[in-house]
Amino acid sequence: MNTDDTITIYDVAREAGVSMATVSRVVNGNKNVKENTRKKVLEVIDRLDYRPNAVARGLASKKTTTVGVVIPNIANAYFSILAKGIDDIATMYKYNIVLASSDEDDDKEVNVINTLFAKQVDGIIFMGHHLTEKIRAEFSRSRTPIVLAGTVDLEHQLPSVNIDYKLATQNAVDLLAKNHDKIAFVSGPLIDDINGKVRLSGYKEGLKNNKLSFKEGLVFEAQYKYQEGYNLAQRVINSGATAAYVAEDELAAGLLNGLFAAGKKVPEDFEIVTSDDSAITSYTRPNLTSISQPVYDLGAVAMRMLTKIMNKEELEEKEIVLNHGITERGTTK
Repeated sequence: MNTDDTITIYDVAREAGVSMATVSRVVNGNKNVKENTRKKVLEVIDRLDYRPNAVARGLASKKTTTVGVVIPNIANAYFSILAKGIDDIATMYKYNIVLASSDEDDDKEVNVINTLFAKQVDGIIFMGHHLTEKIRAEFSRSRTPIVLAGTVDLEHQLPSVNIDYKLATQNAVDLLAKNHDKIAFVSGPLIDDINGKVRLSGYKEGLKNNKLSFKEGLVFEAQYKYQEGYNLAQRVINSGATAAYVAEDELAAGLLNGLFAAGKKVPEDFEIVTSDDSAITSYTRPNLTSISQPVYDLGAVAMRMLTKIMNKEELEEKEIVLNHGITERGTTK
């Protein structure tokens, strides 16, 4: 008997008095085994608590039944809900998840992806605020299937699941423009396509639709952190803005509390619409009005897409756009 904690297929074969090939056939549900032999092998598997090694099994089938999920910030409520959607569908299709956080660091992101490739994952779901050229290069070099979730690809090369962020931002501006003519745009780094190209374009479109002019001084960028939003409050007030579209919930909560600290009342003096509709929107007083989106579904649909690609099935759509709305709460009138 193997003295360490790892029971191998060899131990099972020896205990049951059969070949390793027979054990393998039993484990994989192959019908080509006599019933009494199958029972004997299953009894030994049960007694020894044998767990087939997924990677070893993968060496034979060229599959590891493992999917890598790259997440920019594991603490971010939006991405954690997305990951839950991925995990639930992965479990349904008998895939294991390896969750890897890039900590919003471009170089770490490349290392994380290479580590997942080295583990020979069957596919990767990538969640990130932007696709750098380095990441694109890594993806194009690999034959591993990739699906983007909550991540825009302006070059339309990779399968993806998103909402229409441009239209959603436009809708937020339309709501704020009912009572305001100076609306701030508060987002994460503008170098990220989702902010600098997609959302900003929606913001400008919203202003134009409401006959408001675009002013550079009303555009603010920050990291996706509560304190950054809080610190921005005075600058936003000084800009003359009386309303803001904010691209992330933690940032919006910070801005809200920063406005209160500066003596502003929300929504009487200042209105806010945020973006992700995560649990954070109900932690603040007043609750944050937000673009509503099926975040869990973004993850679930992305994982289902990946299972199709991994099984060489045809994708009906390569770029899936899910519906969004706006849930009005206490930060708008």
